[in-house]
Amino acid sequence: MNNRRELALPGLLLGGALTVGAFAALLAVLNAVPSSHNALPDYPDWASEVPHELVARLQWLLGDITEPQFYKSWVASLGLLAGATVGWWALRAKKRWAGEPIAYGTGLWPWMLGAAGLSLVLSNALFGGSLDSGWQPTFVPFVCVATSVILVYGRGWTKLLTGAILGAFTTPLAMVLIDHVTGPLSLPPVVANTTSMSIGAALTFLLCRALPWMRRPTSEPESQEETVVAKKAAPTLLGDTRWMIRRIITDFTETQFYANEWASIGLIVGAIVTTVLNPSFASYGTGLLPKIMLAQALTSAIGIIIWRHLYRDGGWAPTYISVVSVAPATVLAHGNSVTALVLGAMSGAVLCPVIARPISKVLPDDFHPFIGNTVSMAISTAVIVPTIGHLV
Repeated sequence: MNNRRELALPGLLLGGALTVGAFAALLAVLNAVPSSHNALPDYPDWASEVPHELVARLQWLLGDITEPQFYKSWVASLGLLAGATVGWWALRAKKRWAGEPIAYGTGLWPWMLGAAGLSLVLSNALFGGSLDSGWQPTFVPFVCVATSVILVYGRGWTKLLTGAILGAFTTPLAMVLIDHVTGPLSLPPVVANTTSMSIGAALTFLLCRALPWMRRPTSEPESQEETVVAKKAAPTLLGDTRWMIRRIITDFTETQFYANEWASIGLIVGAIVTTVLNPSFASYGTGLLPKIMLAQALTSAIGIIIWRHLYRDGGWAPTYISVVSVAPATVLAHGNSVTALVLGAMSGAVLCPVIARPISKVLPDDFHPFIGNTVSMAISTAVIVPTIGHLV
């Protein structure tokens, strides 16, 4: 994306309106298009097969990749991985259409995917036996410890294995928190999941200090982002509108640390295909996936507009936090309530960065700052979702 000193409000409002409008239109279309119910099973039928059928178990593992977005769809996961691969190849080939450099232009995406994927496999292998009792948070390792360890410590097989193994144990921590904390308090499971990510990551980075093979690189990770020295473009309505649309789309895959438009487009296309094949499959069979996507686009748009000053000069703001916590959790908790959807999107966009940024700023250098974001996810969701329940 072009970095400009100013991001003018008119262009951001127009870009936000166009993007949110597109998701609203998508919601209307998906609700009107007949679904092919035979192509995918209903979620309860599929979930009942997971503990006993190998194919269903592999689909569950793939679905874990998009569970942070509340989609839980192996089709959407394949779309995400395909899009991420396109984004990675385009960056390597220095294509102009590569979008925002995947994995922040570090060149570490394959290592991140390997570490997170192995951690996910270990989580399912070690703790998937509990799926006989119903849903379990086997997805948690994919978006926390393993990937953040690679981003902090760099490439290397010992670092990949260390992050993957330690990351797998965030799953039982989430299971304990769900059973003994968030469950009894009637809080959404995402509160326990994100709390386990925060605790697991903090403990991992503390442990890494004592592991002799875990040494941070002396130089910055290899960057595959092409550096172009050029005069900054003057702000224009069209430029700001285009930037806004791309930024909203990018927010959809920030939680996997990909933050790339192609990865997000693959994710969104996969979610659409899932809904067309059977709306009773994704998002735990609730049929709410299109509404969740609308809430996510809305909360991202509101957050970017509110925190736009942080994006100036190529800056960044944690506007994705509500996209994978407050906004979808509100939709799941309160169903078809449009009021709840809007309130959840608005309040998450406002509150989440307020909590996250101060925490991330005070973390030690060898702790990845995403910990502040997951702490914010837990606190914001625990506060906002029940509060909206009393208002609608």
